[in-house]
Amino acid sequence: MKTWYLWGYMGSGKSSLGRAVAHKLNLEFKDLDHVIAQESGMTIPEFMQKRGELAFRKLERQLLIEHQDFDGILSCGGGTPCYYDNADWMVEHGQTIYLSASVGWLHQRLAASRARGTKRPLLSGVADEDLAEFIAKHLFERLPFYQKAAHKIAVDKNSSDQVVAMLAELIQTK
Repeated sequence: MKTWYLWGYMGSGKSSLGRAVAHKLNLEFKDLDHVIAQESGMTIPEFMQKRGELAFRKLERQLLIEHQDFDGILSCGGGTPCYYDNADWMVEHGQTIYLSASVGWLHQRLAASRARGTKRPLLSGVADEDLAEFIAKHLFERLPFYQKAAHKIAVDKNSSDQVVAMLAELIQTK
């Protein structure tokens, strides 16, 4: 039994790529943000607005630990490895994979996602013209945590199909 934790910045494809590789390998897949939404009965934006980030991070930590025996792929929120000792805890309790991407690539994806109406609480107060700078600063702050991952795959240098194949190969050989 092994949990594969997918880490990465917002828009890096943790959920879509994780779901695709889980399907390909016939593994169970969970998205930690979805688990939080189910547990709280609120969407993540609603939860953050009503209860705040501290309450969100506490519930995130609690549910992360409750799922330590999960056998499959668990997509973590972009901030999950950055709070408490979550990064070290996940490294100790499973296999960690950082889906890395450049600021430019993330900006393009997040700007397109925003244009489609996707609500991301951390970006809600960021003006379109400030988005790239925000991502650069925020990613720089989170990088030391992401770099603790046992494995790293560059999602901005490979197609989605290539990343799924790389993830599948990694998971099958470990």
